[in-house]
Parts: sequence; C-alpha cells; structure tokens
Amino acid sequence: IVAEIEKKITEAFEVFDRESNKTVDVREIGCIIRSLGCFPNEAEVQELLAQIEVEEPGGFIHLEQFLPVMTKVLLEKRFWPIPEDVILHAFEALDENKCGYITKEDLVKYLTKE
Repeated sequence: IVAEIEKKITEAFEVFDRESNKTVDVREIGCIIRSLGCFPNEAEVQELLAQIEVEEPGGFIHLEQFLPVMTKVLLEKRFWPIPEDVILHAFEALDENKCGYITKEDLVKYLTKE
C-alpha cells in the first residue's frame, strides 16, 4: 500500500514539476497536497513545509524531501475533507425556506456577516 501511495504522490508532484527535474516551486505545495484529496488550511501547509527541508526561502521542494512527509500524511489520513452529510446539513440549516437552494445574496450574507 505504501508503494501505491508513493506512486500517487509522485504522479501529483510531476504535474507541477514544469522542468522535469524532480523539484517544484514551494508555492505549489498546497495545490499538490489538495490534488491528493487532503484539505489543510494554510497554517497546516506551512507546518508541513517546516517538516520538509527547503533549500532557501521561496525556493524549491525536491520530490525526495516531499515524498516521506506526504506519505505519512496520507497513511495517517490527515486533512480529509468534511464528510458530505455534514456539509449537506449545514446547507439545509441555511436554507430557511426549505426550497433546496441558497441564493447568492444569502450565501454572501452568511459568509460575510453572520
């Protein structure tokens, strides 16, 4: 199972490895992690980056440094998305008229004022 996880991580990493040199820009790490089905917030991404040896601030991450850290994240099932039923329940709570949808205006209000 570890080999399968490492293969999945490597494939995701290679999508962002524009120069095919087993490195990616440090700013791409959050996108790579999220493409693997994990959803950390930015502070959690920074914590992961602290575990990876970065050659220079704002520099590049090597696959060999990223792979063990991300393998551990996937094996521990960290940063999984909120379950669908929980999200559905939240939207149902916001759907005051029970019409099956939330208007854009109401969503903006809930996200910015409530």
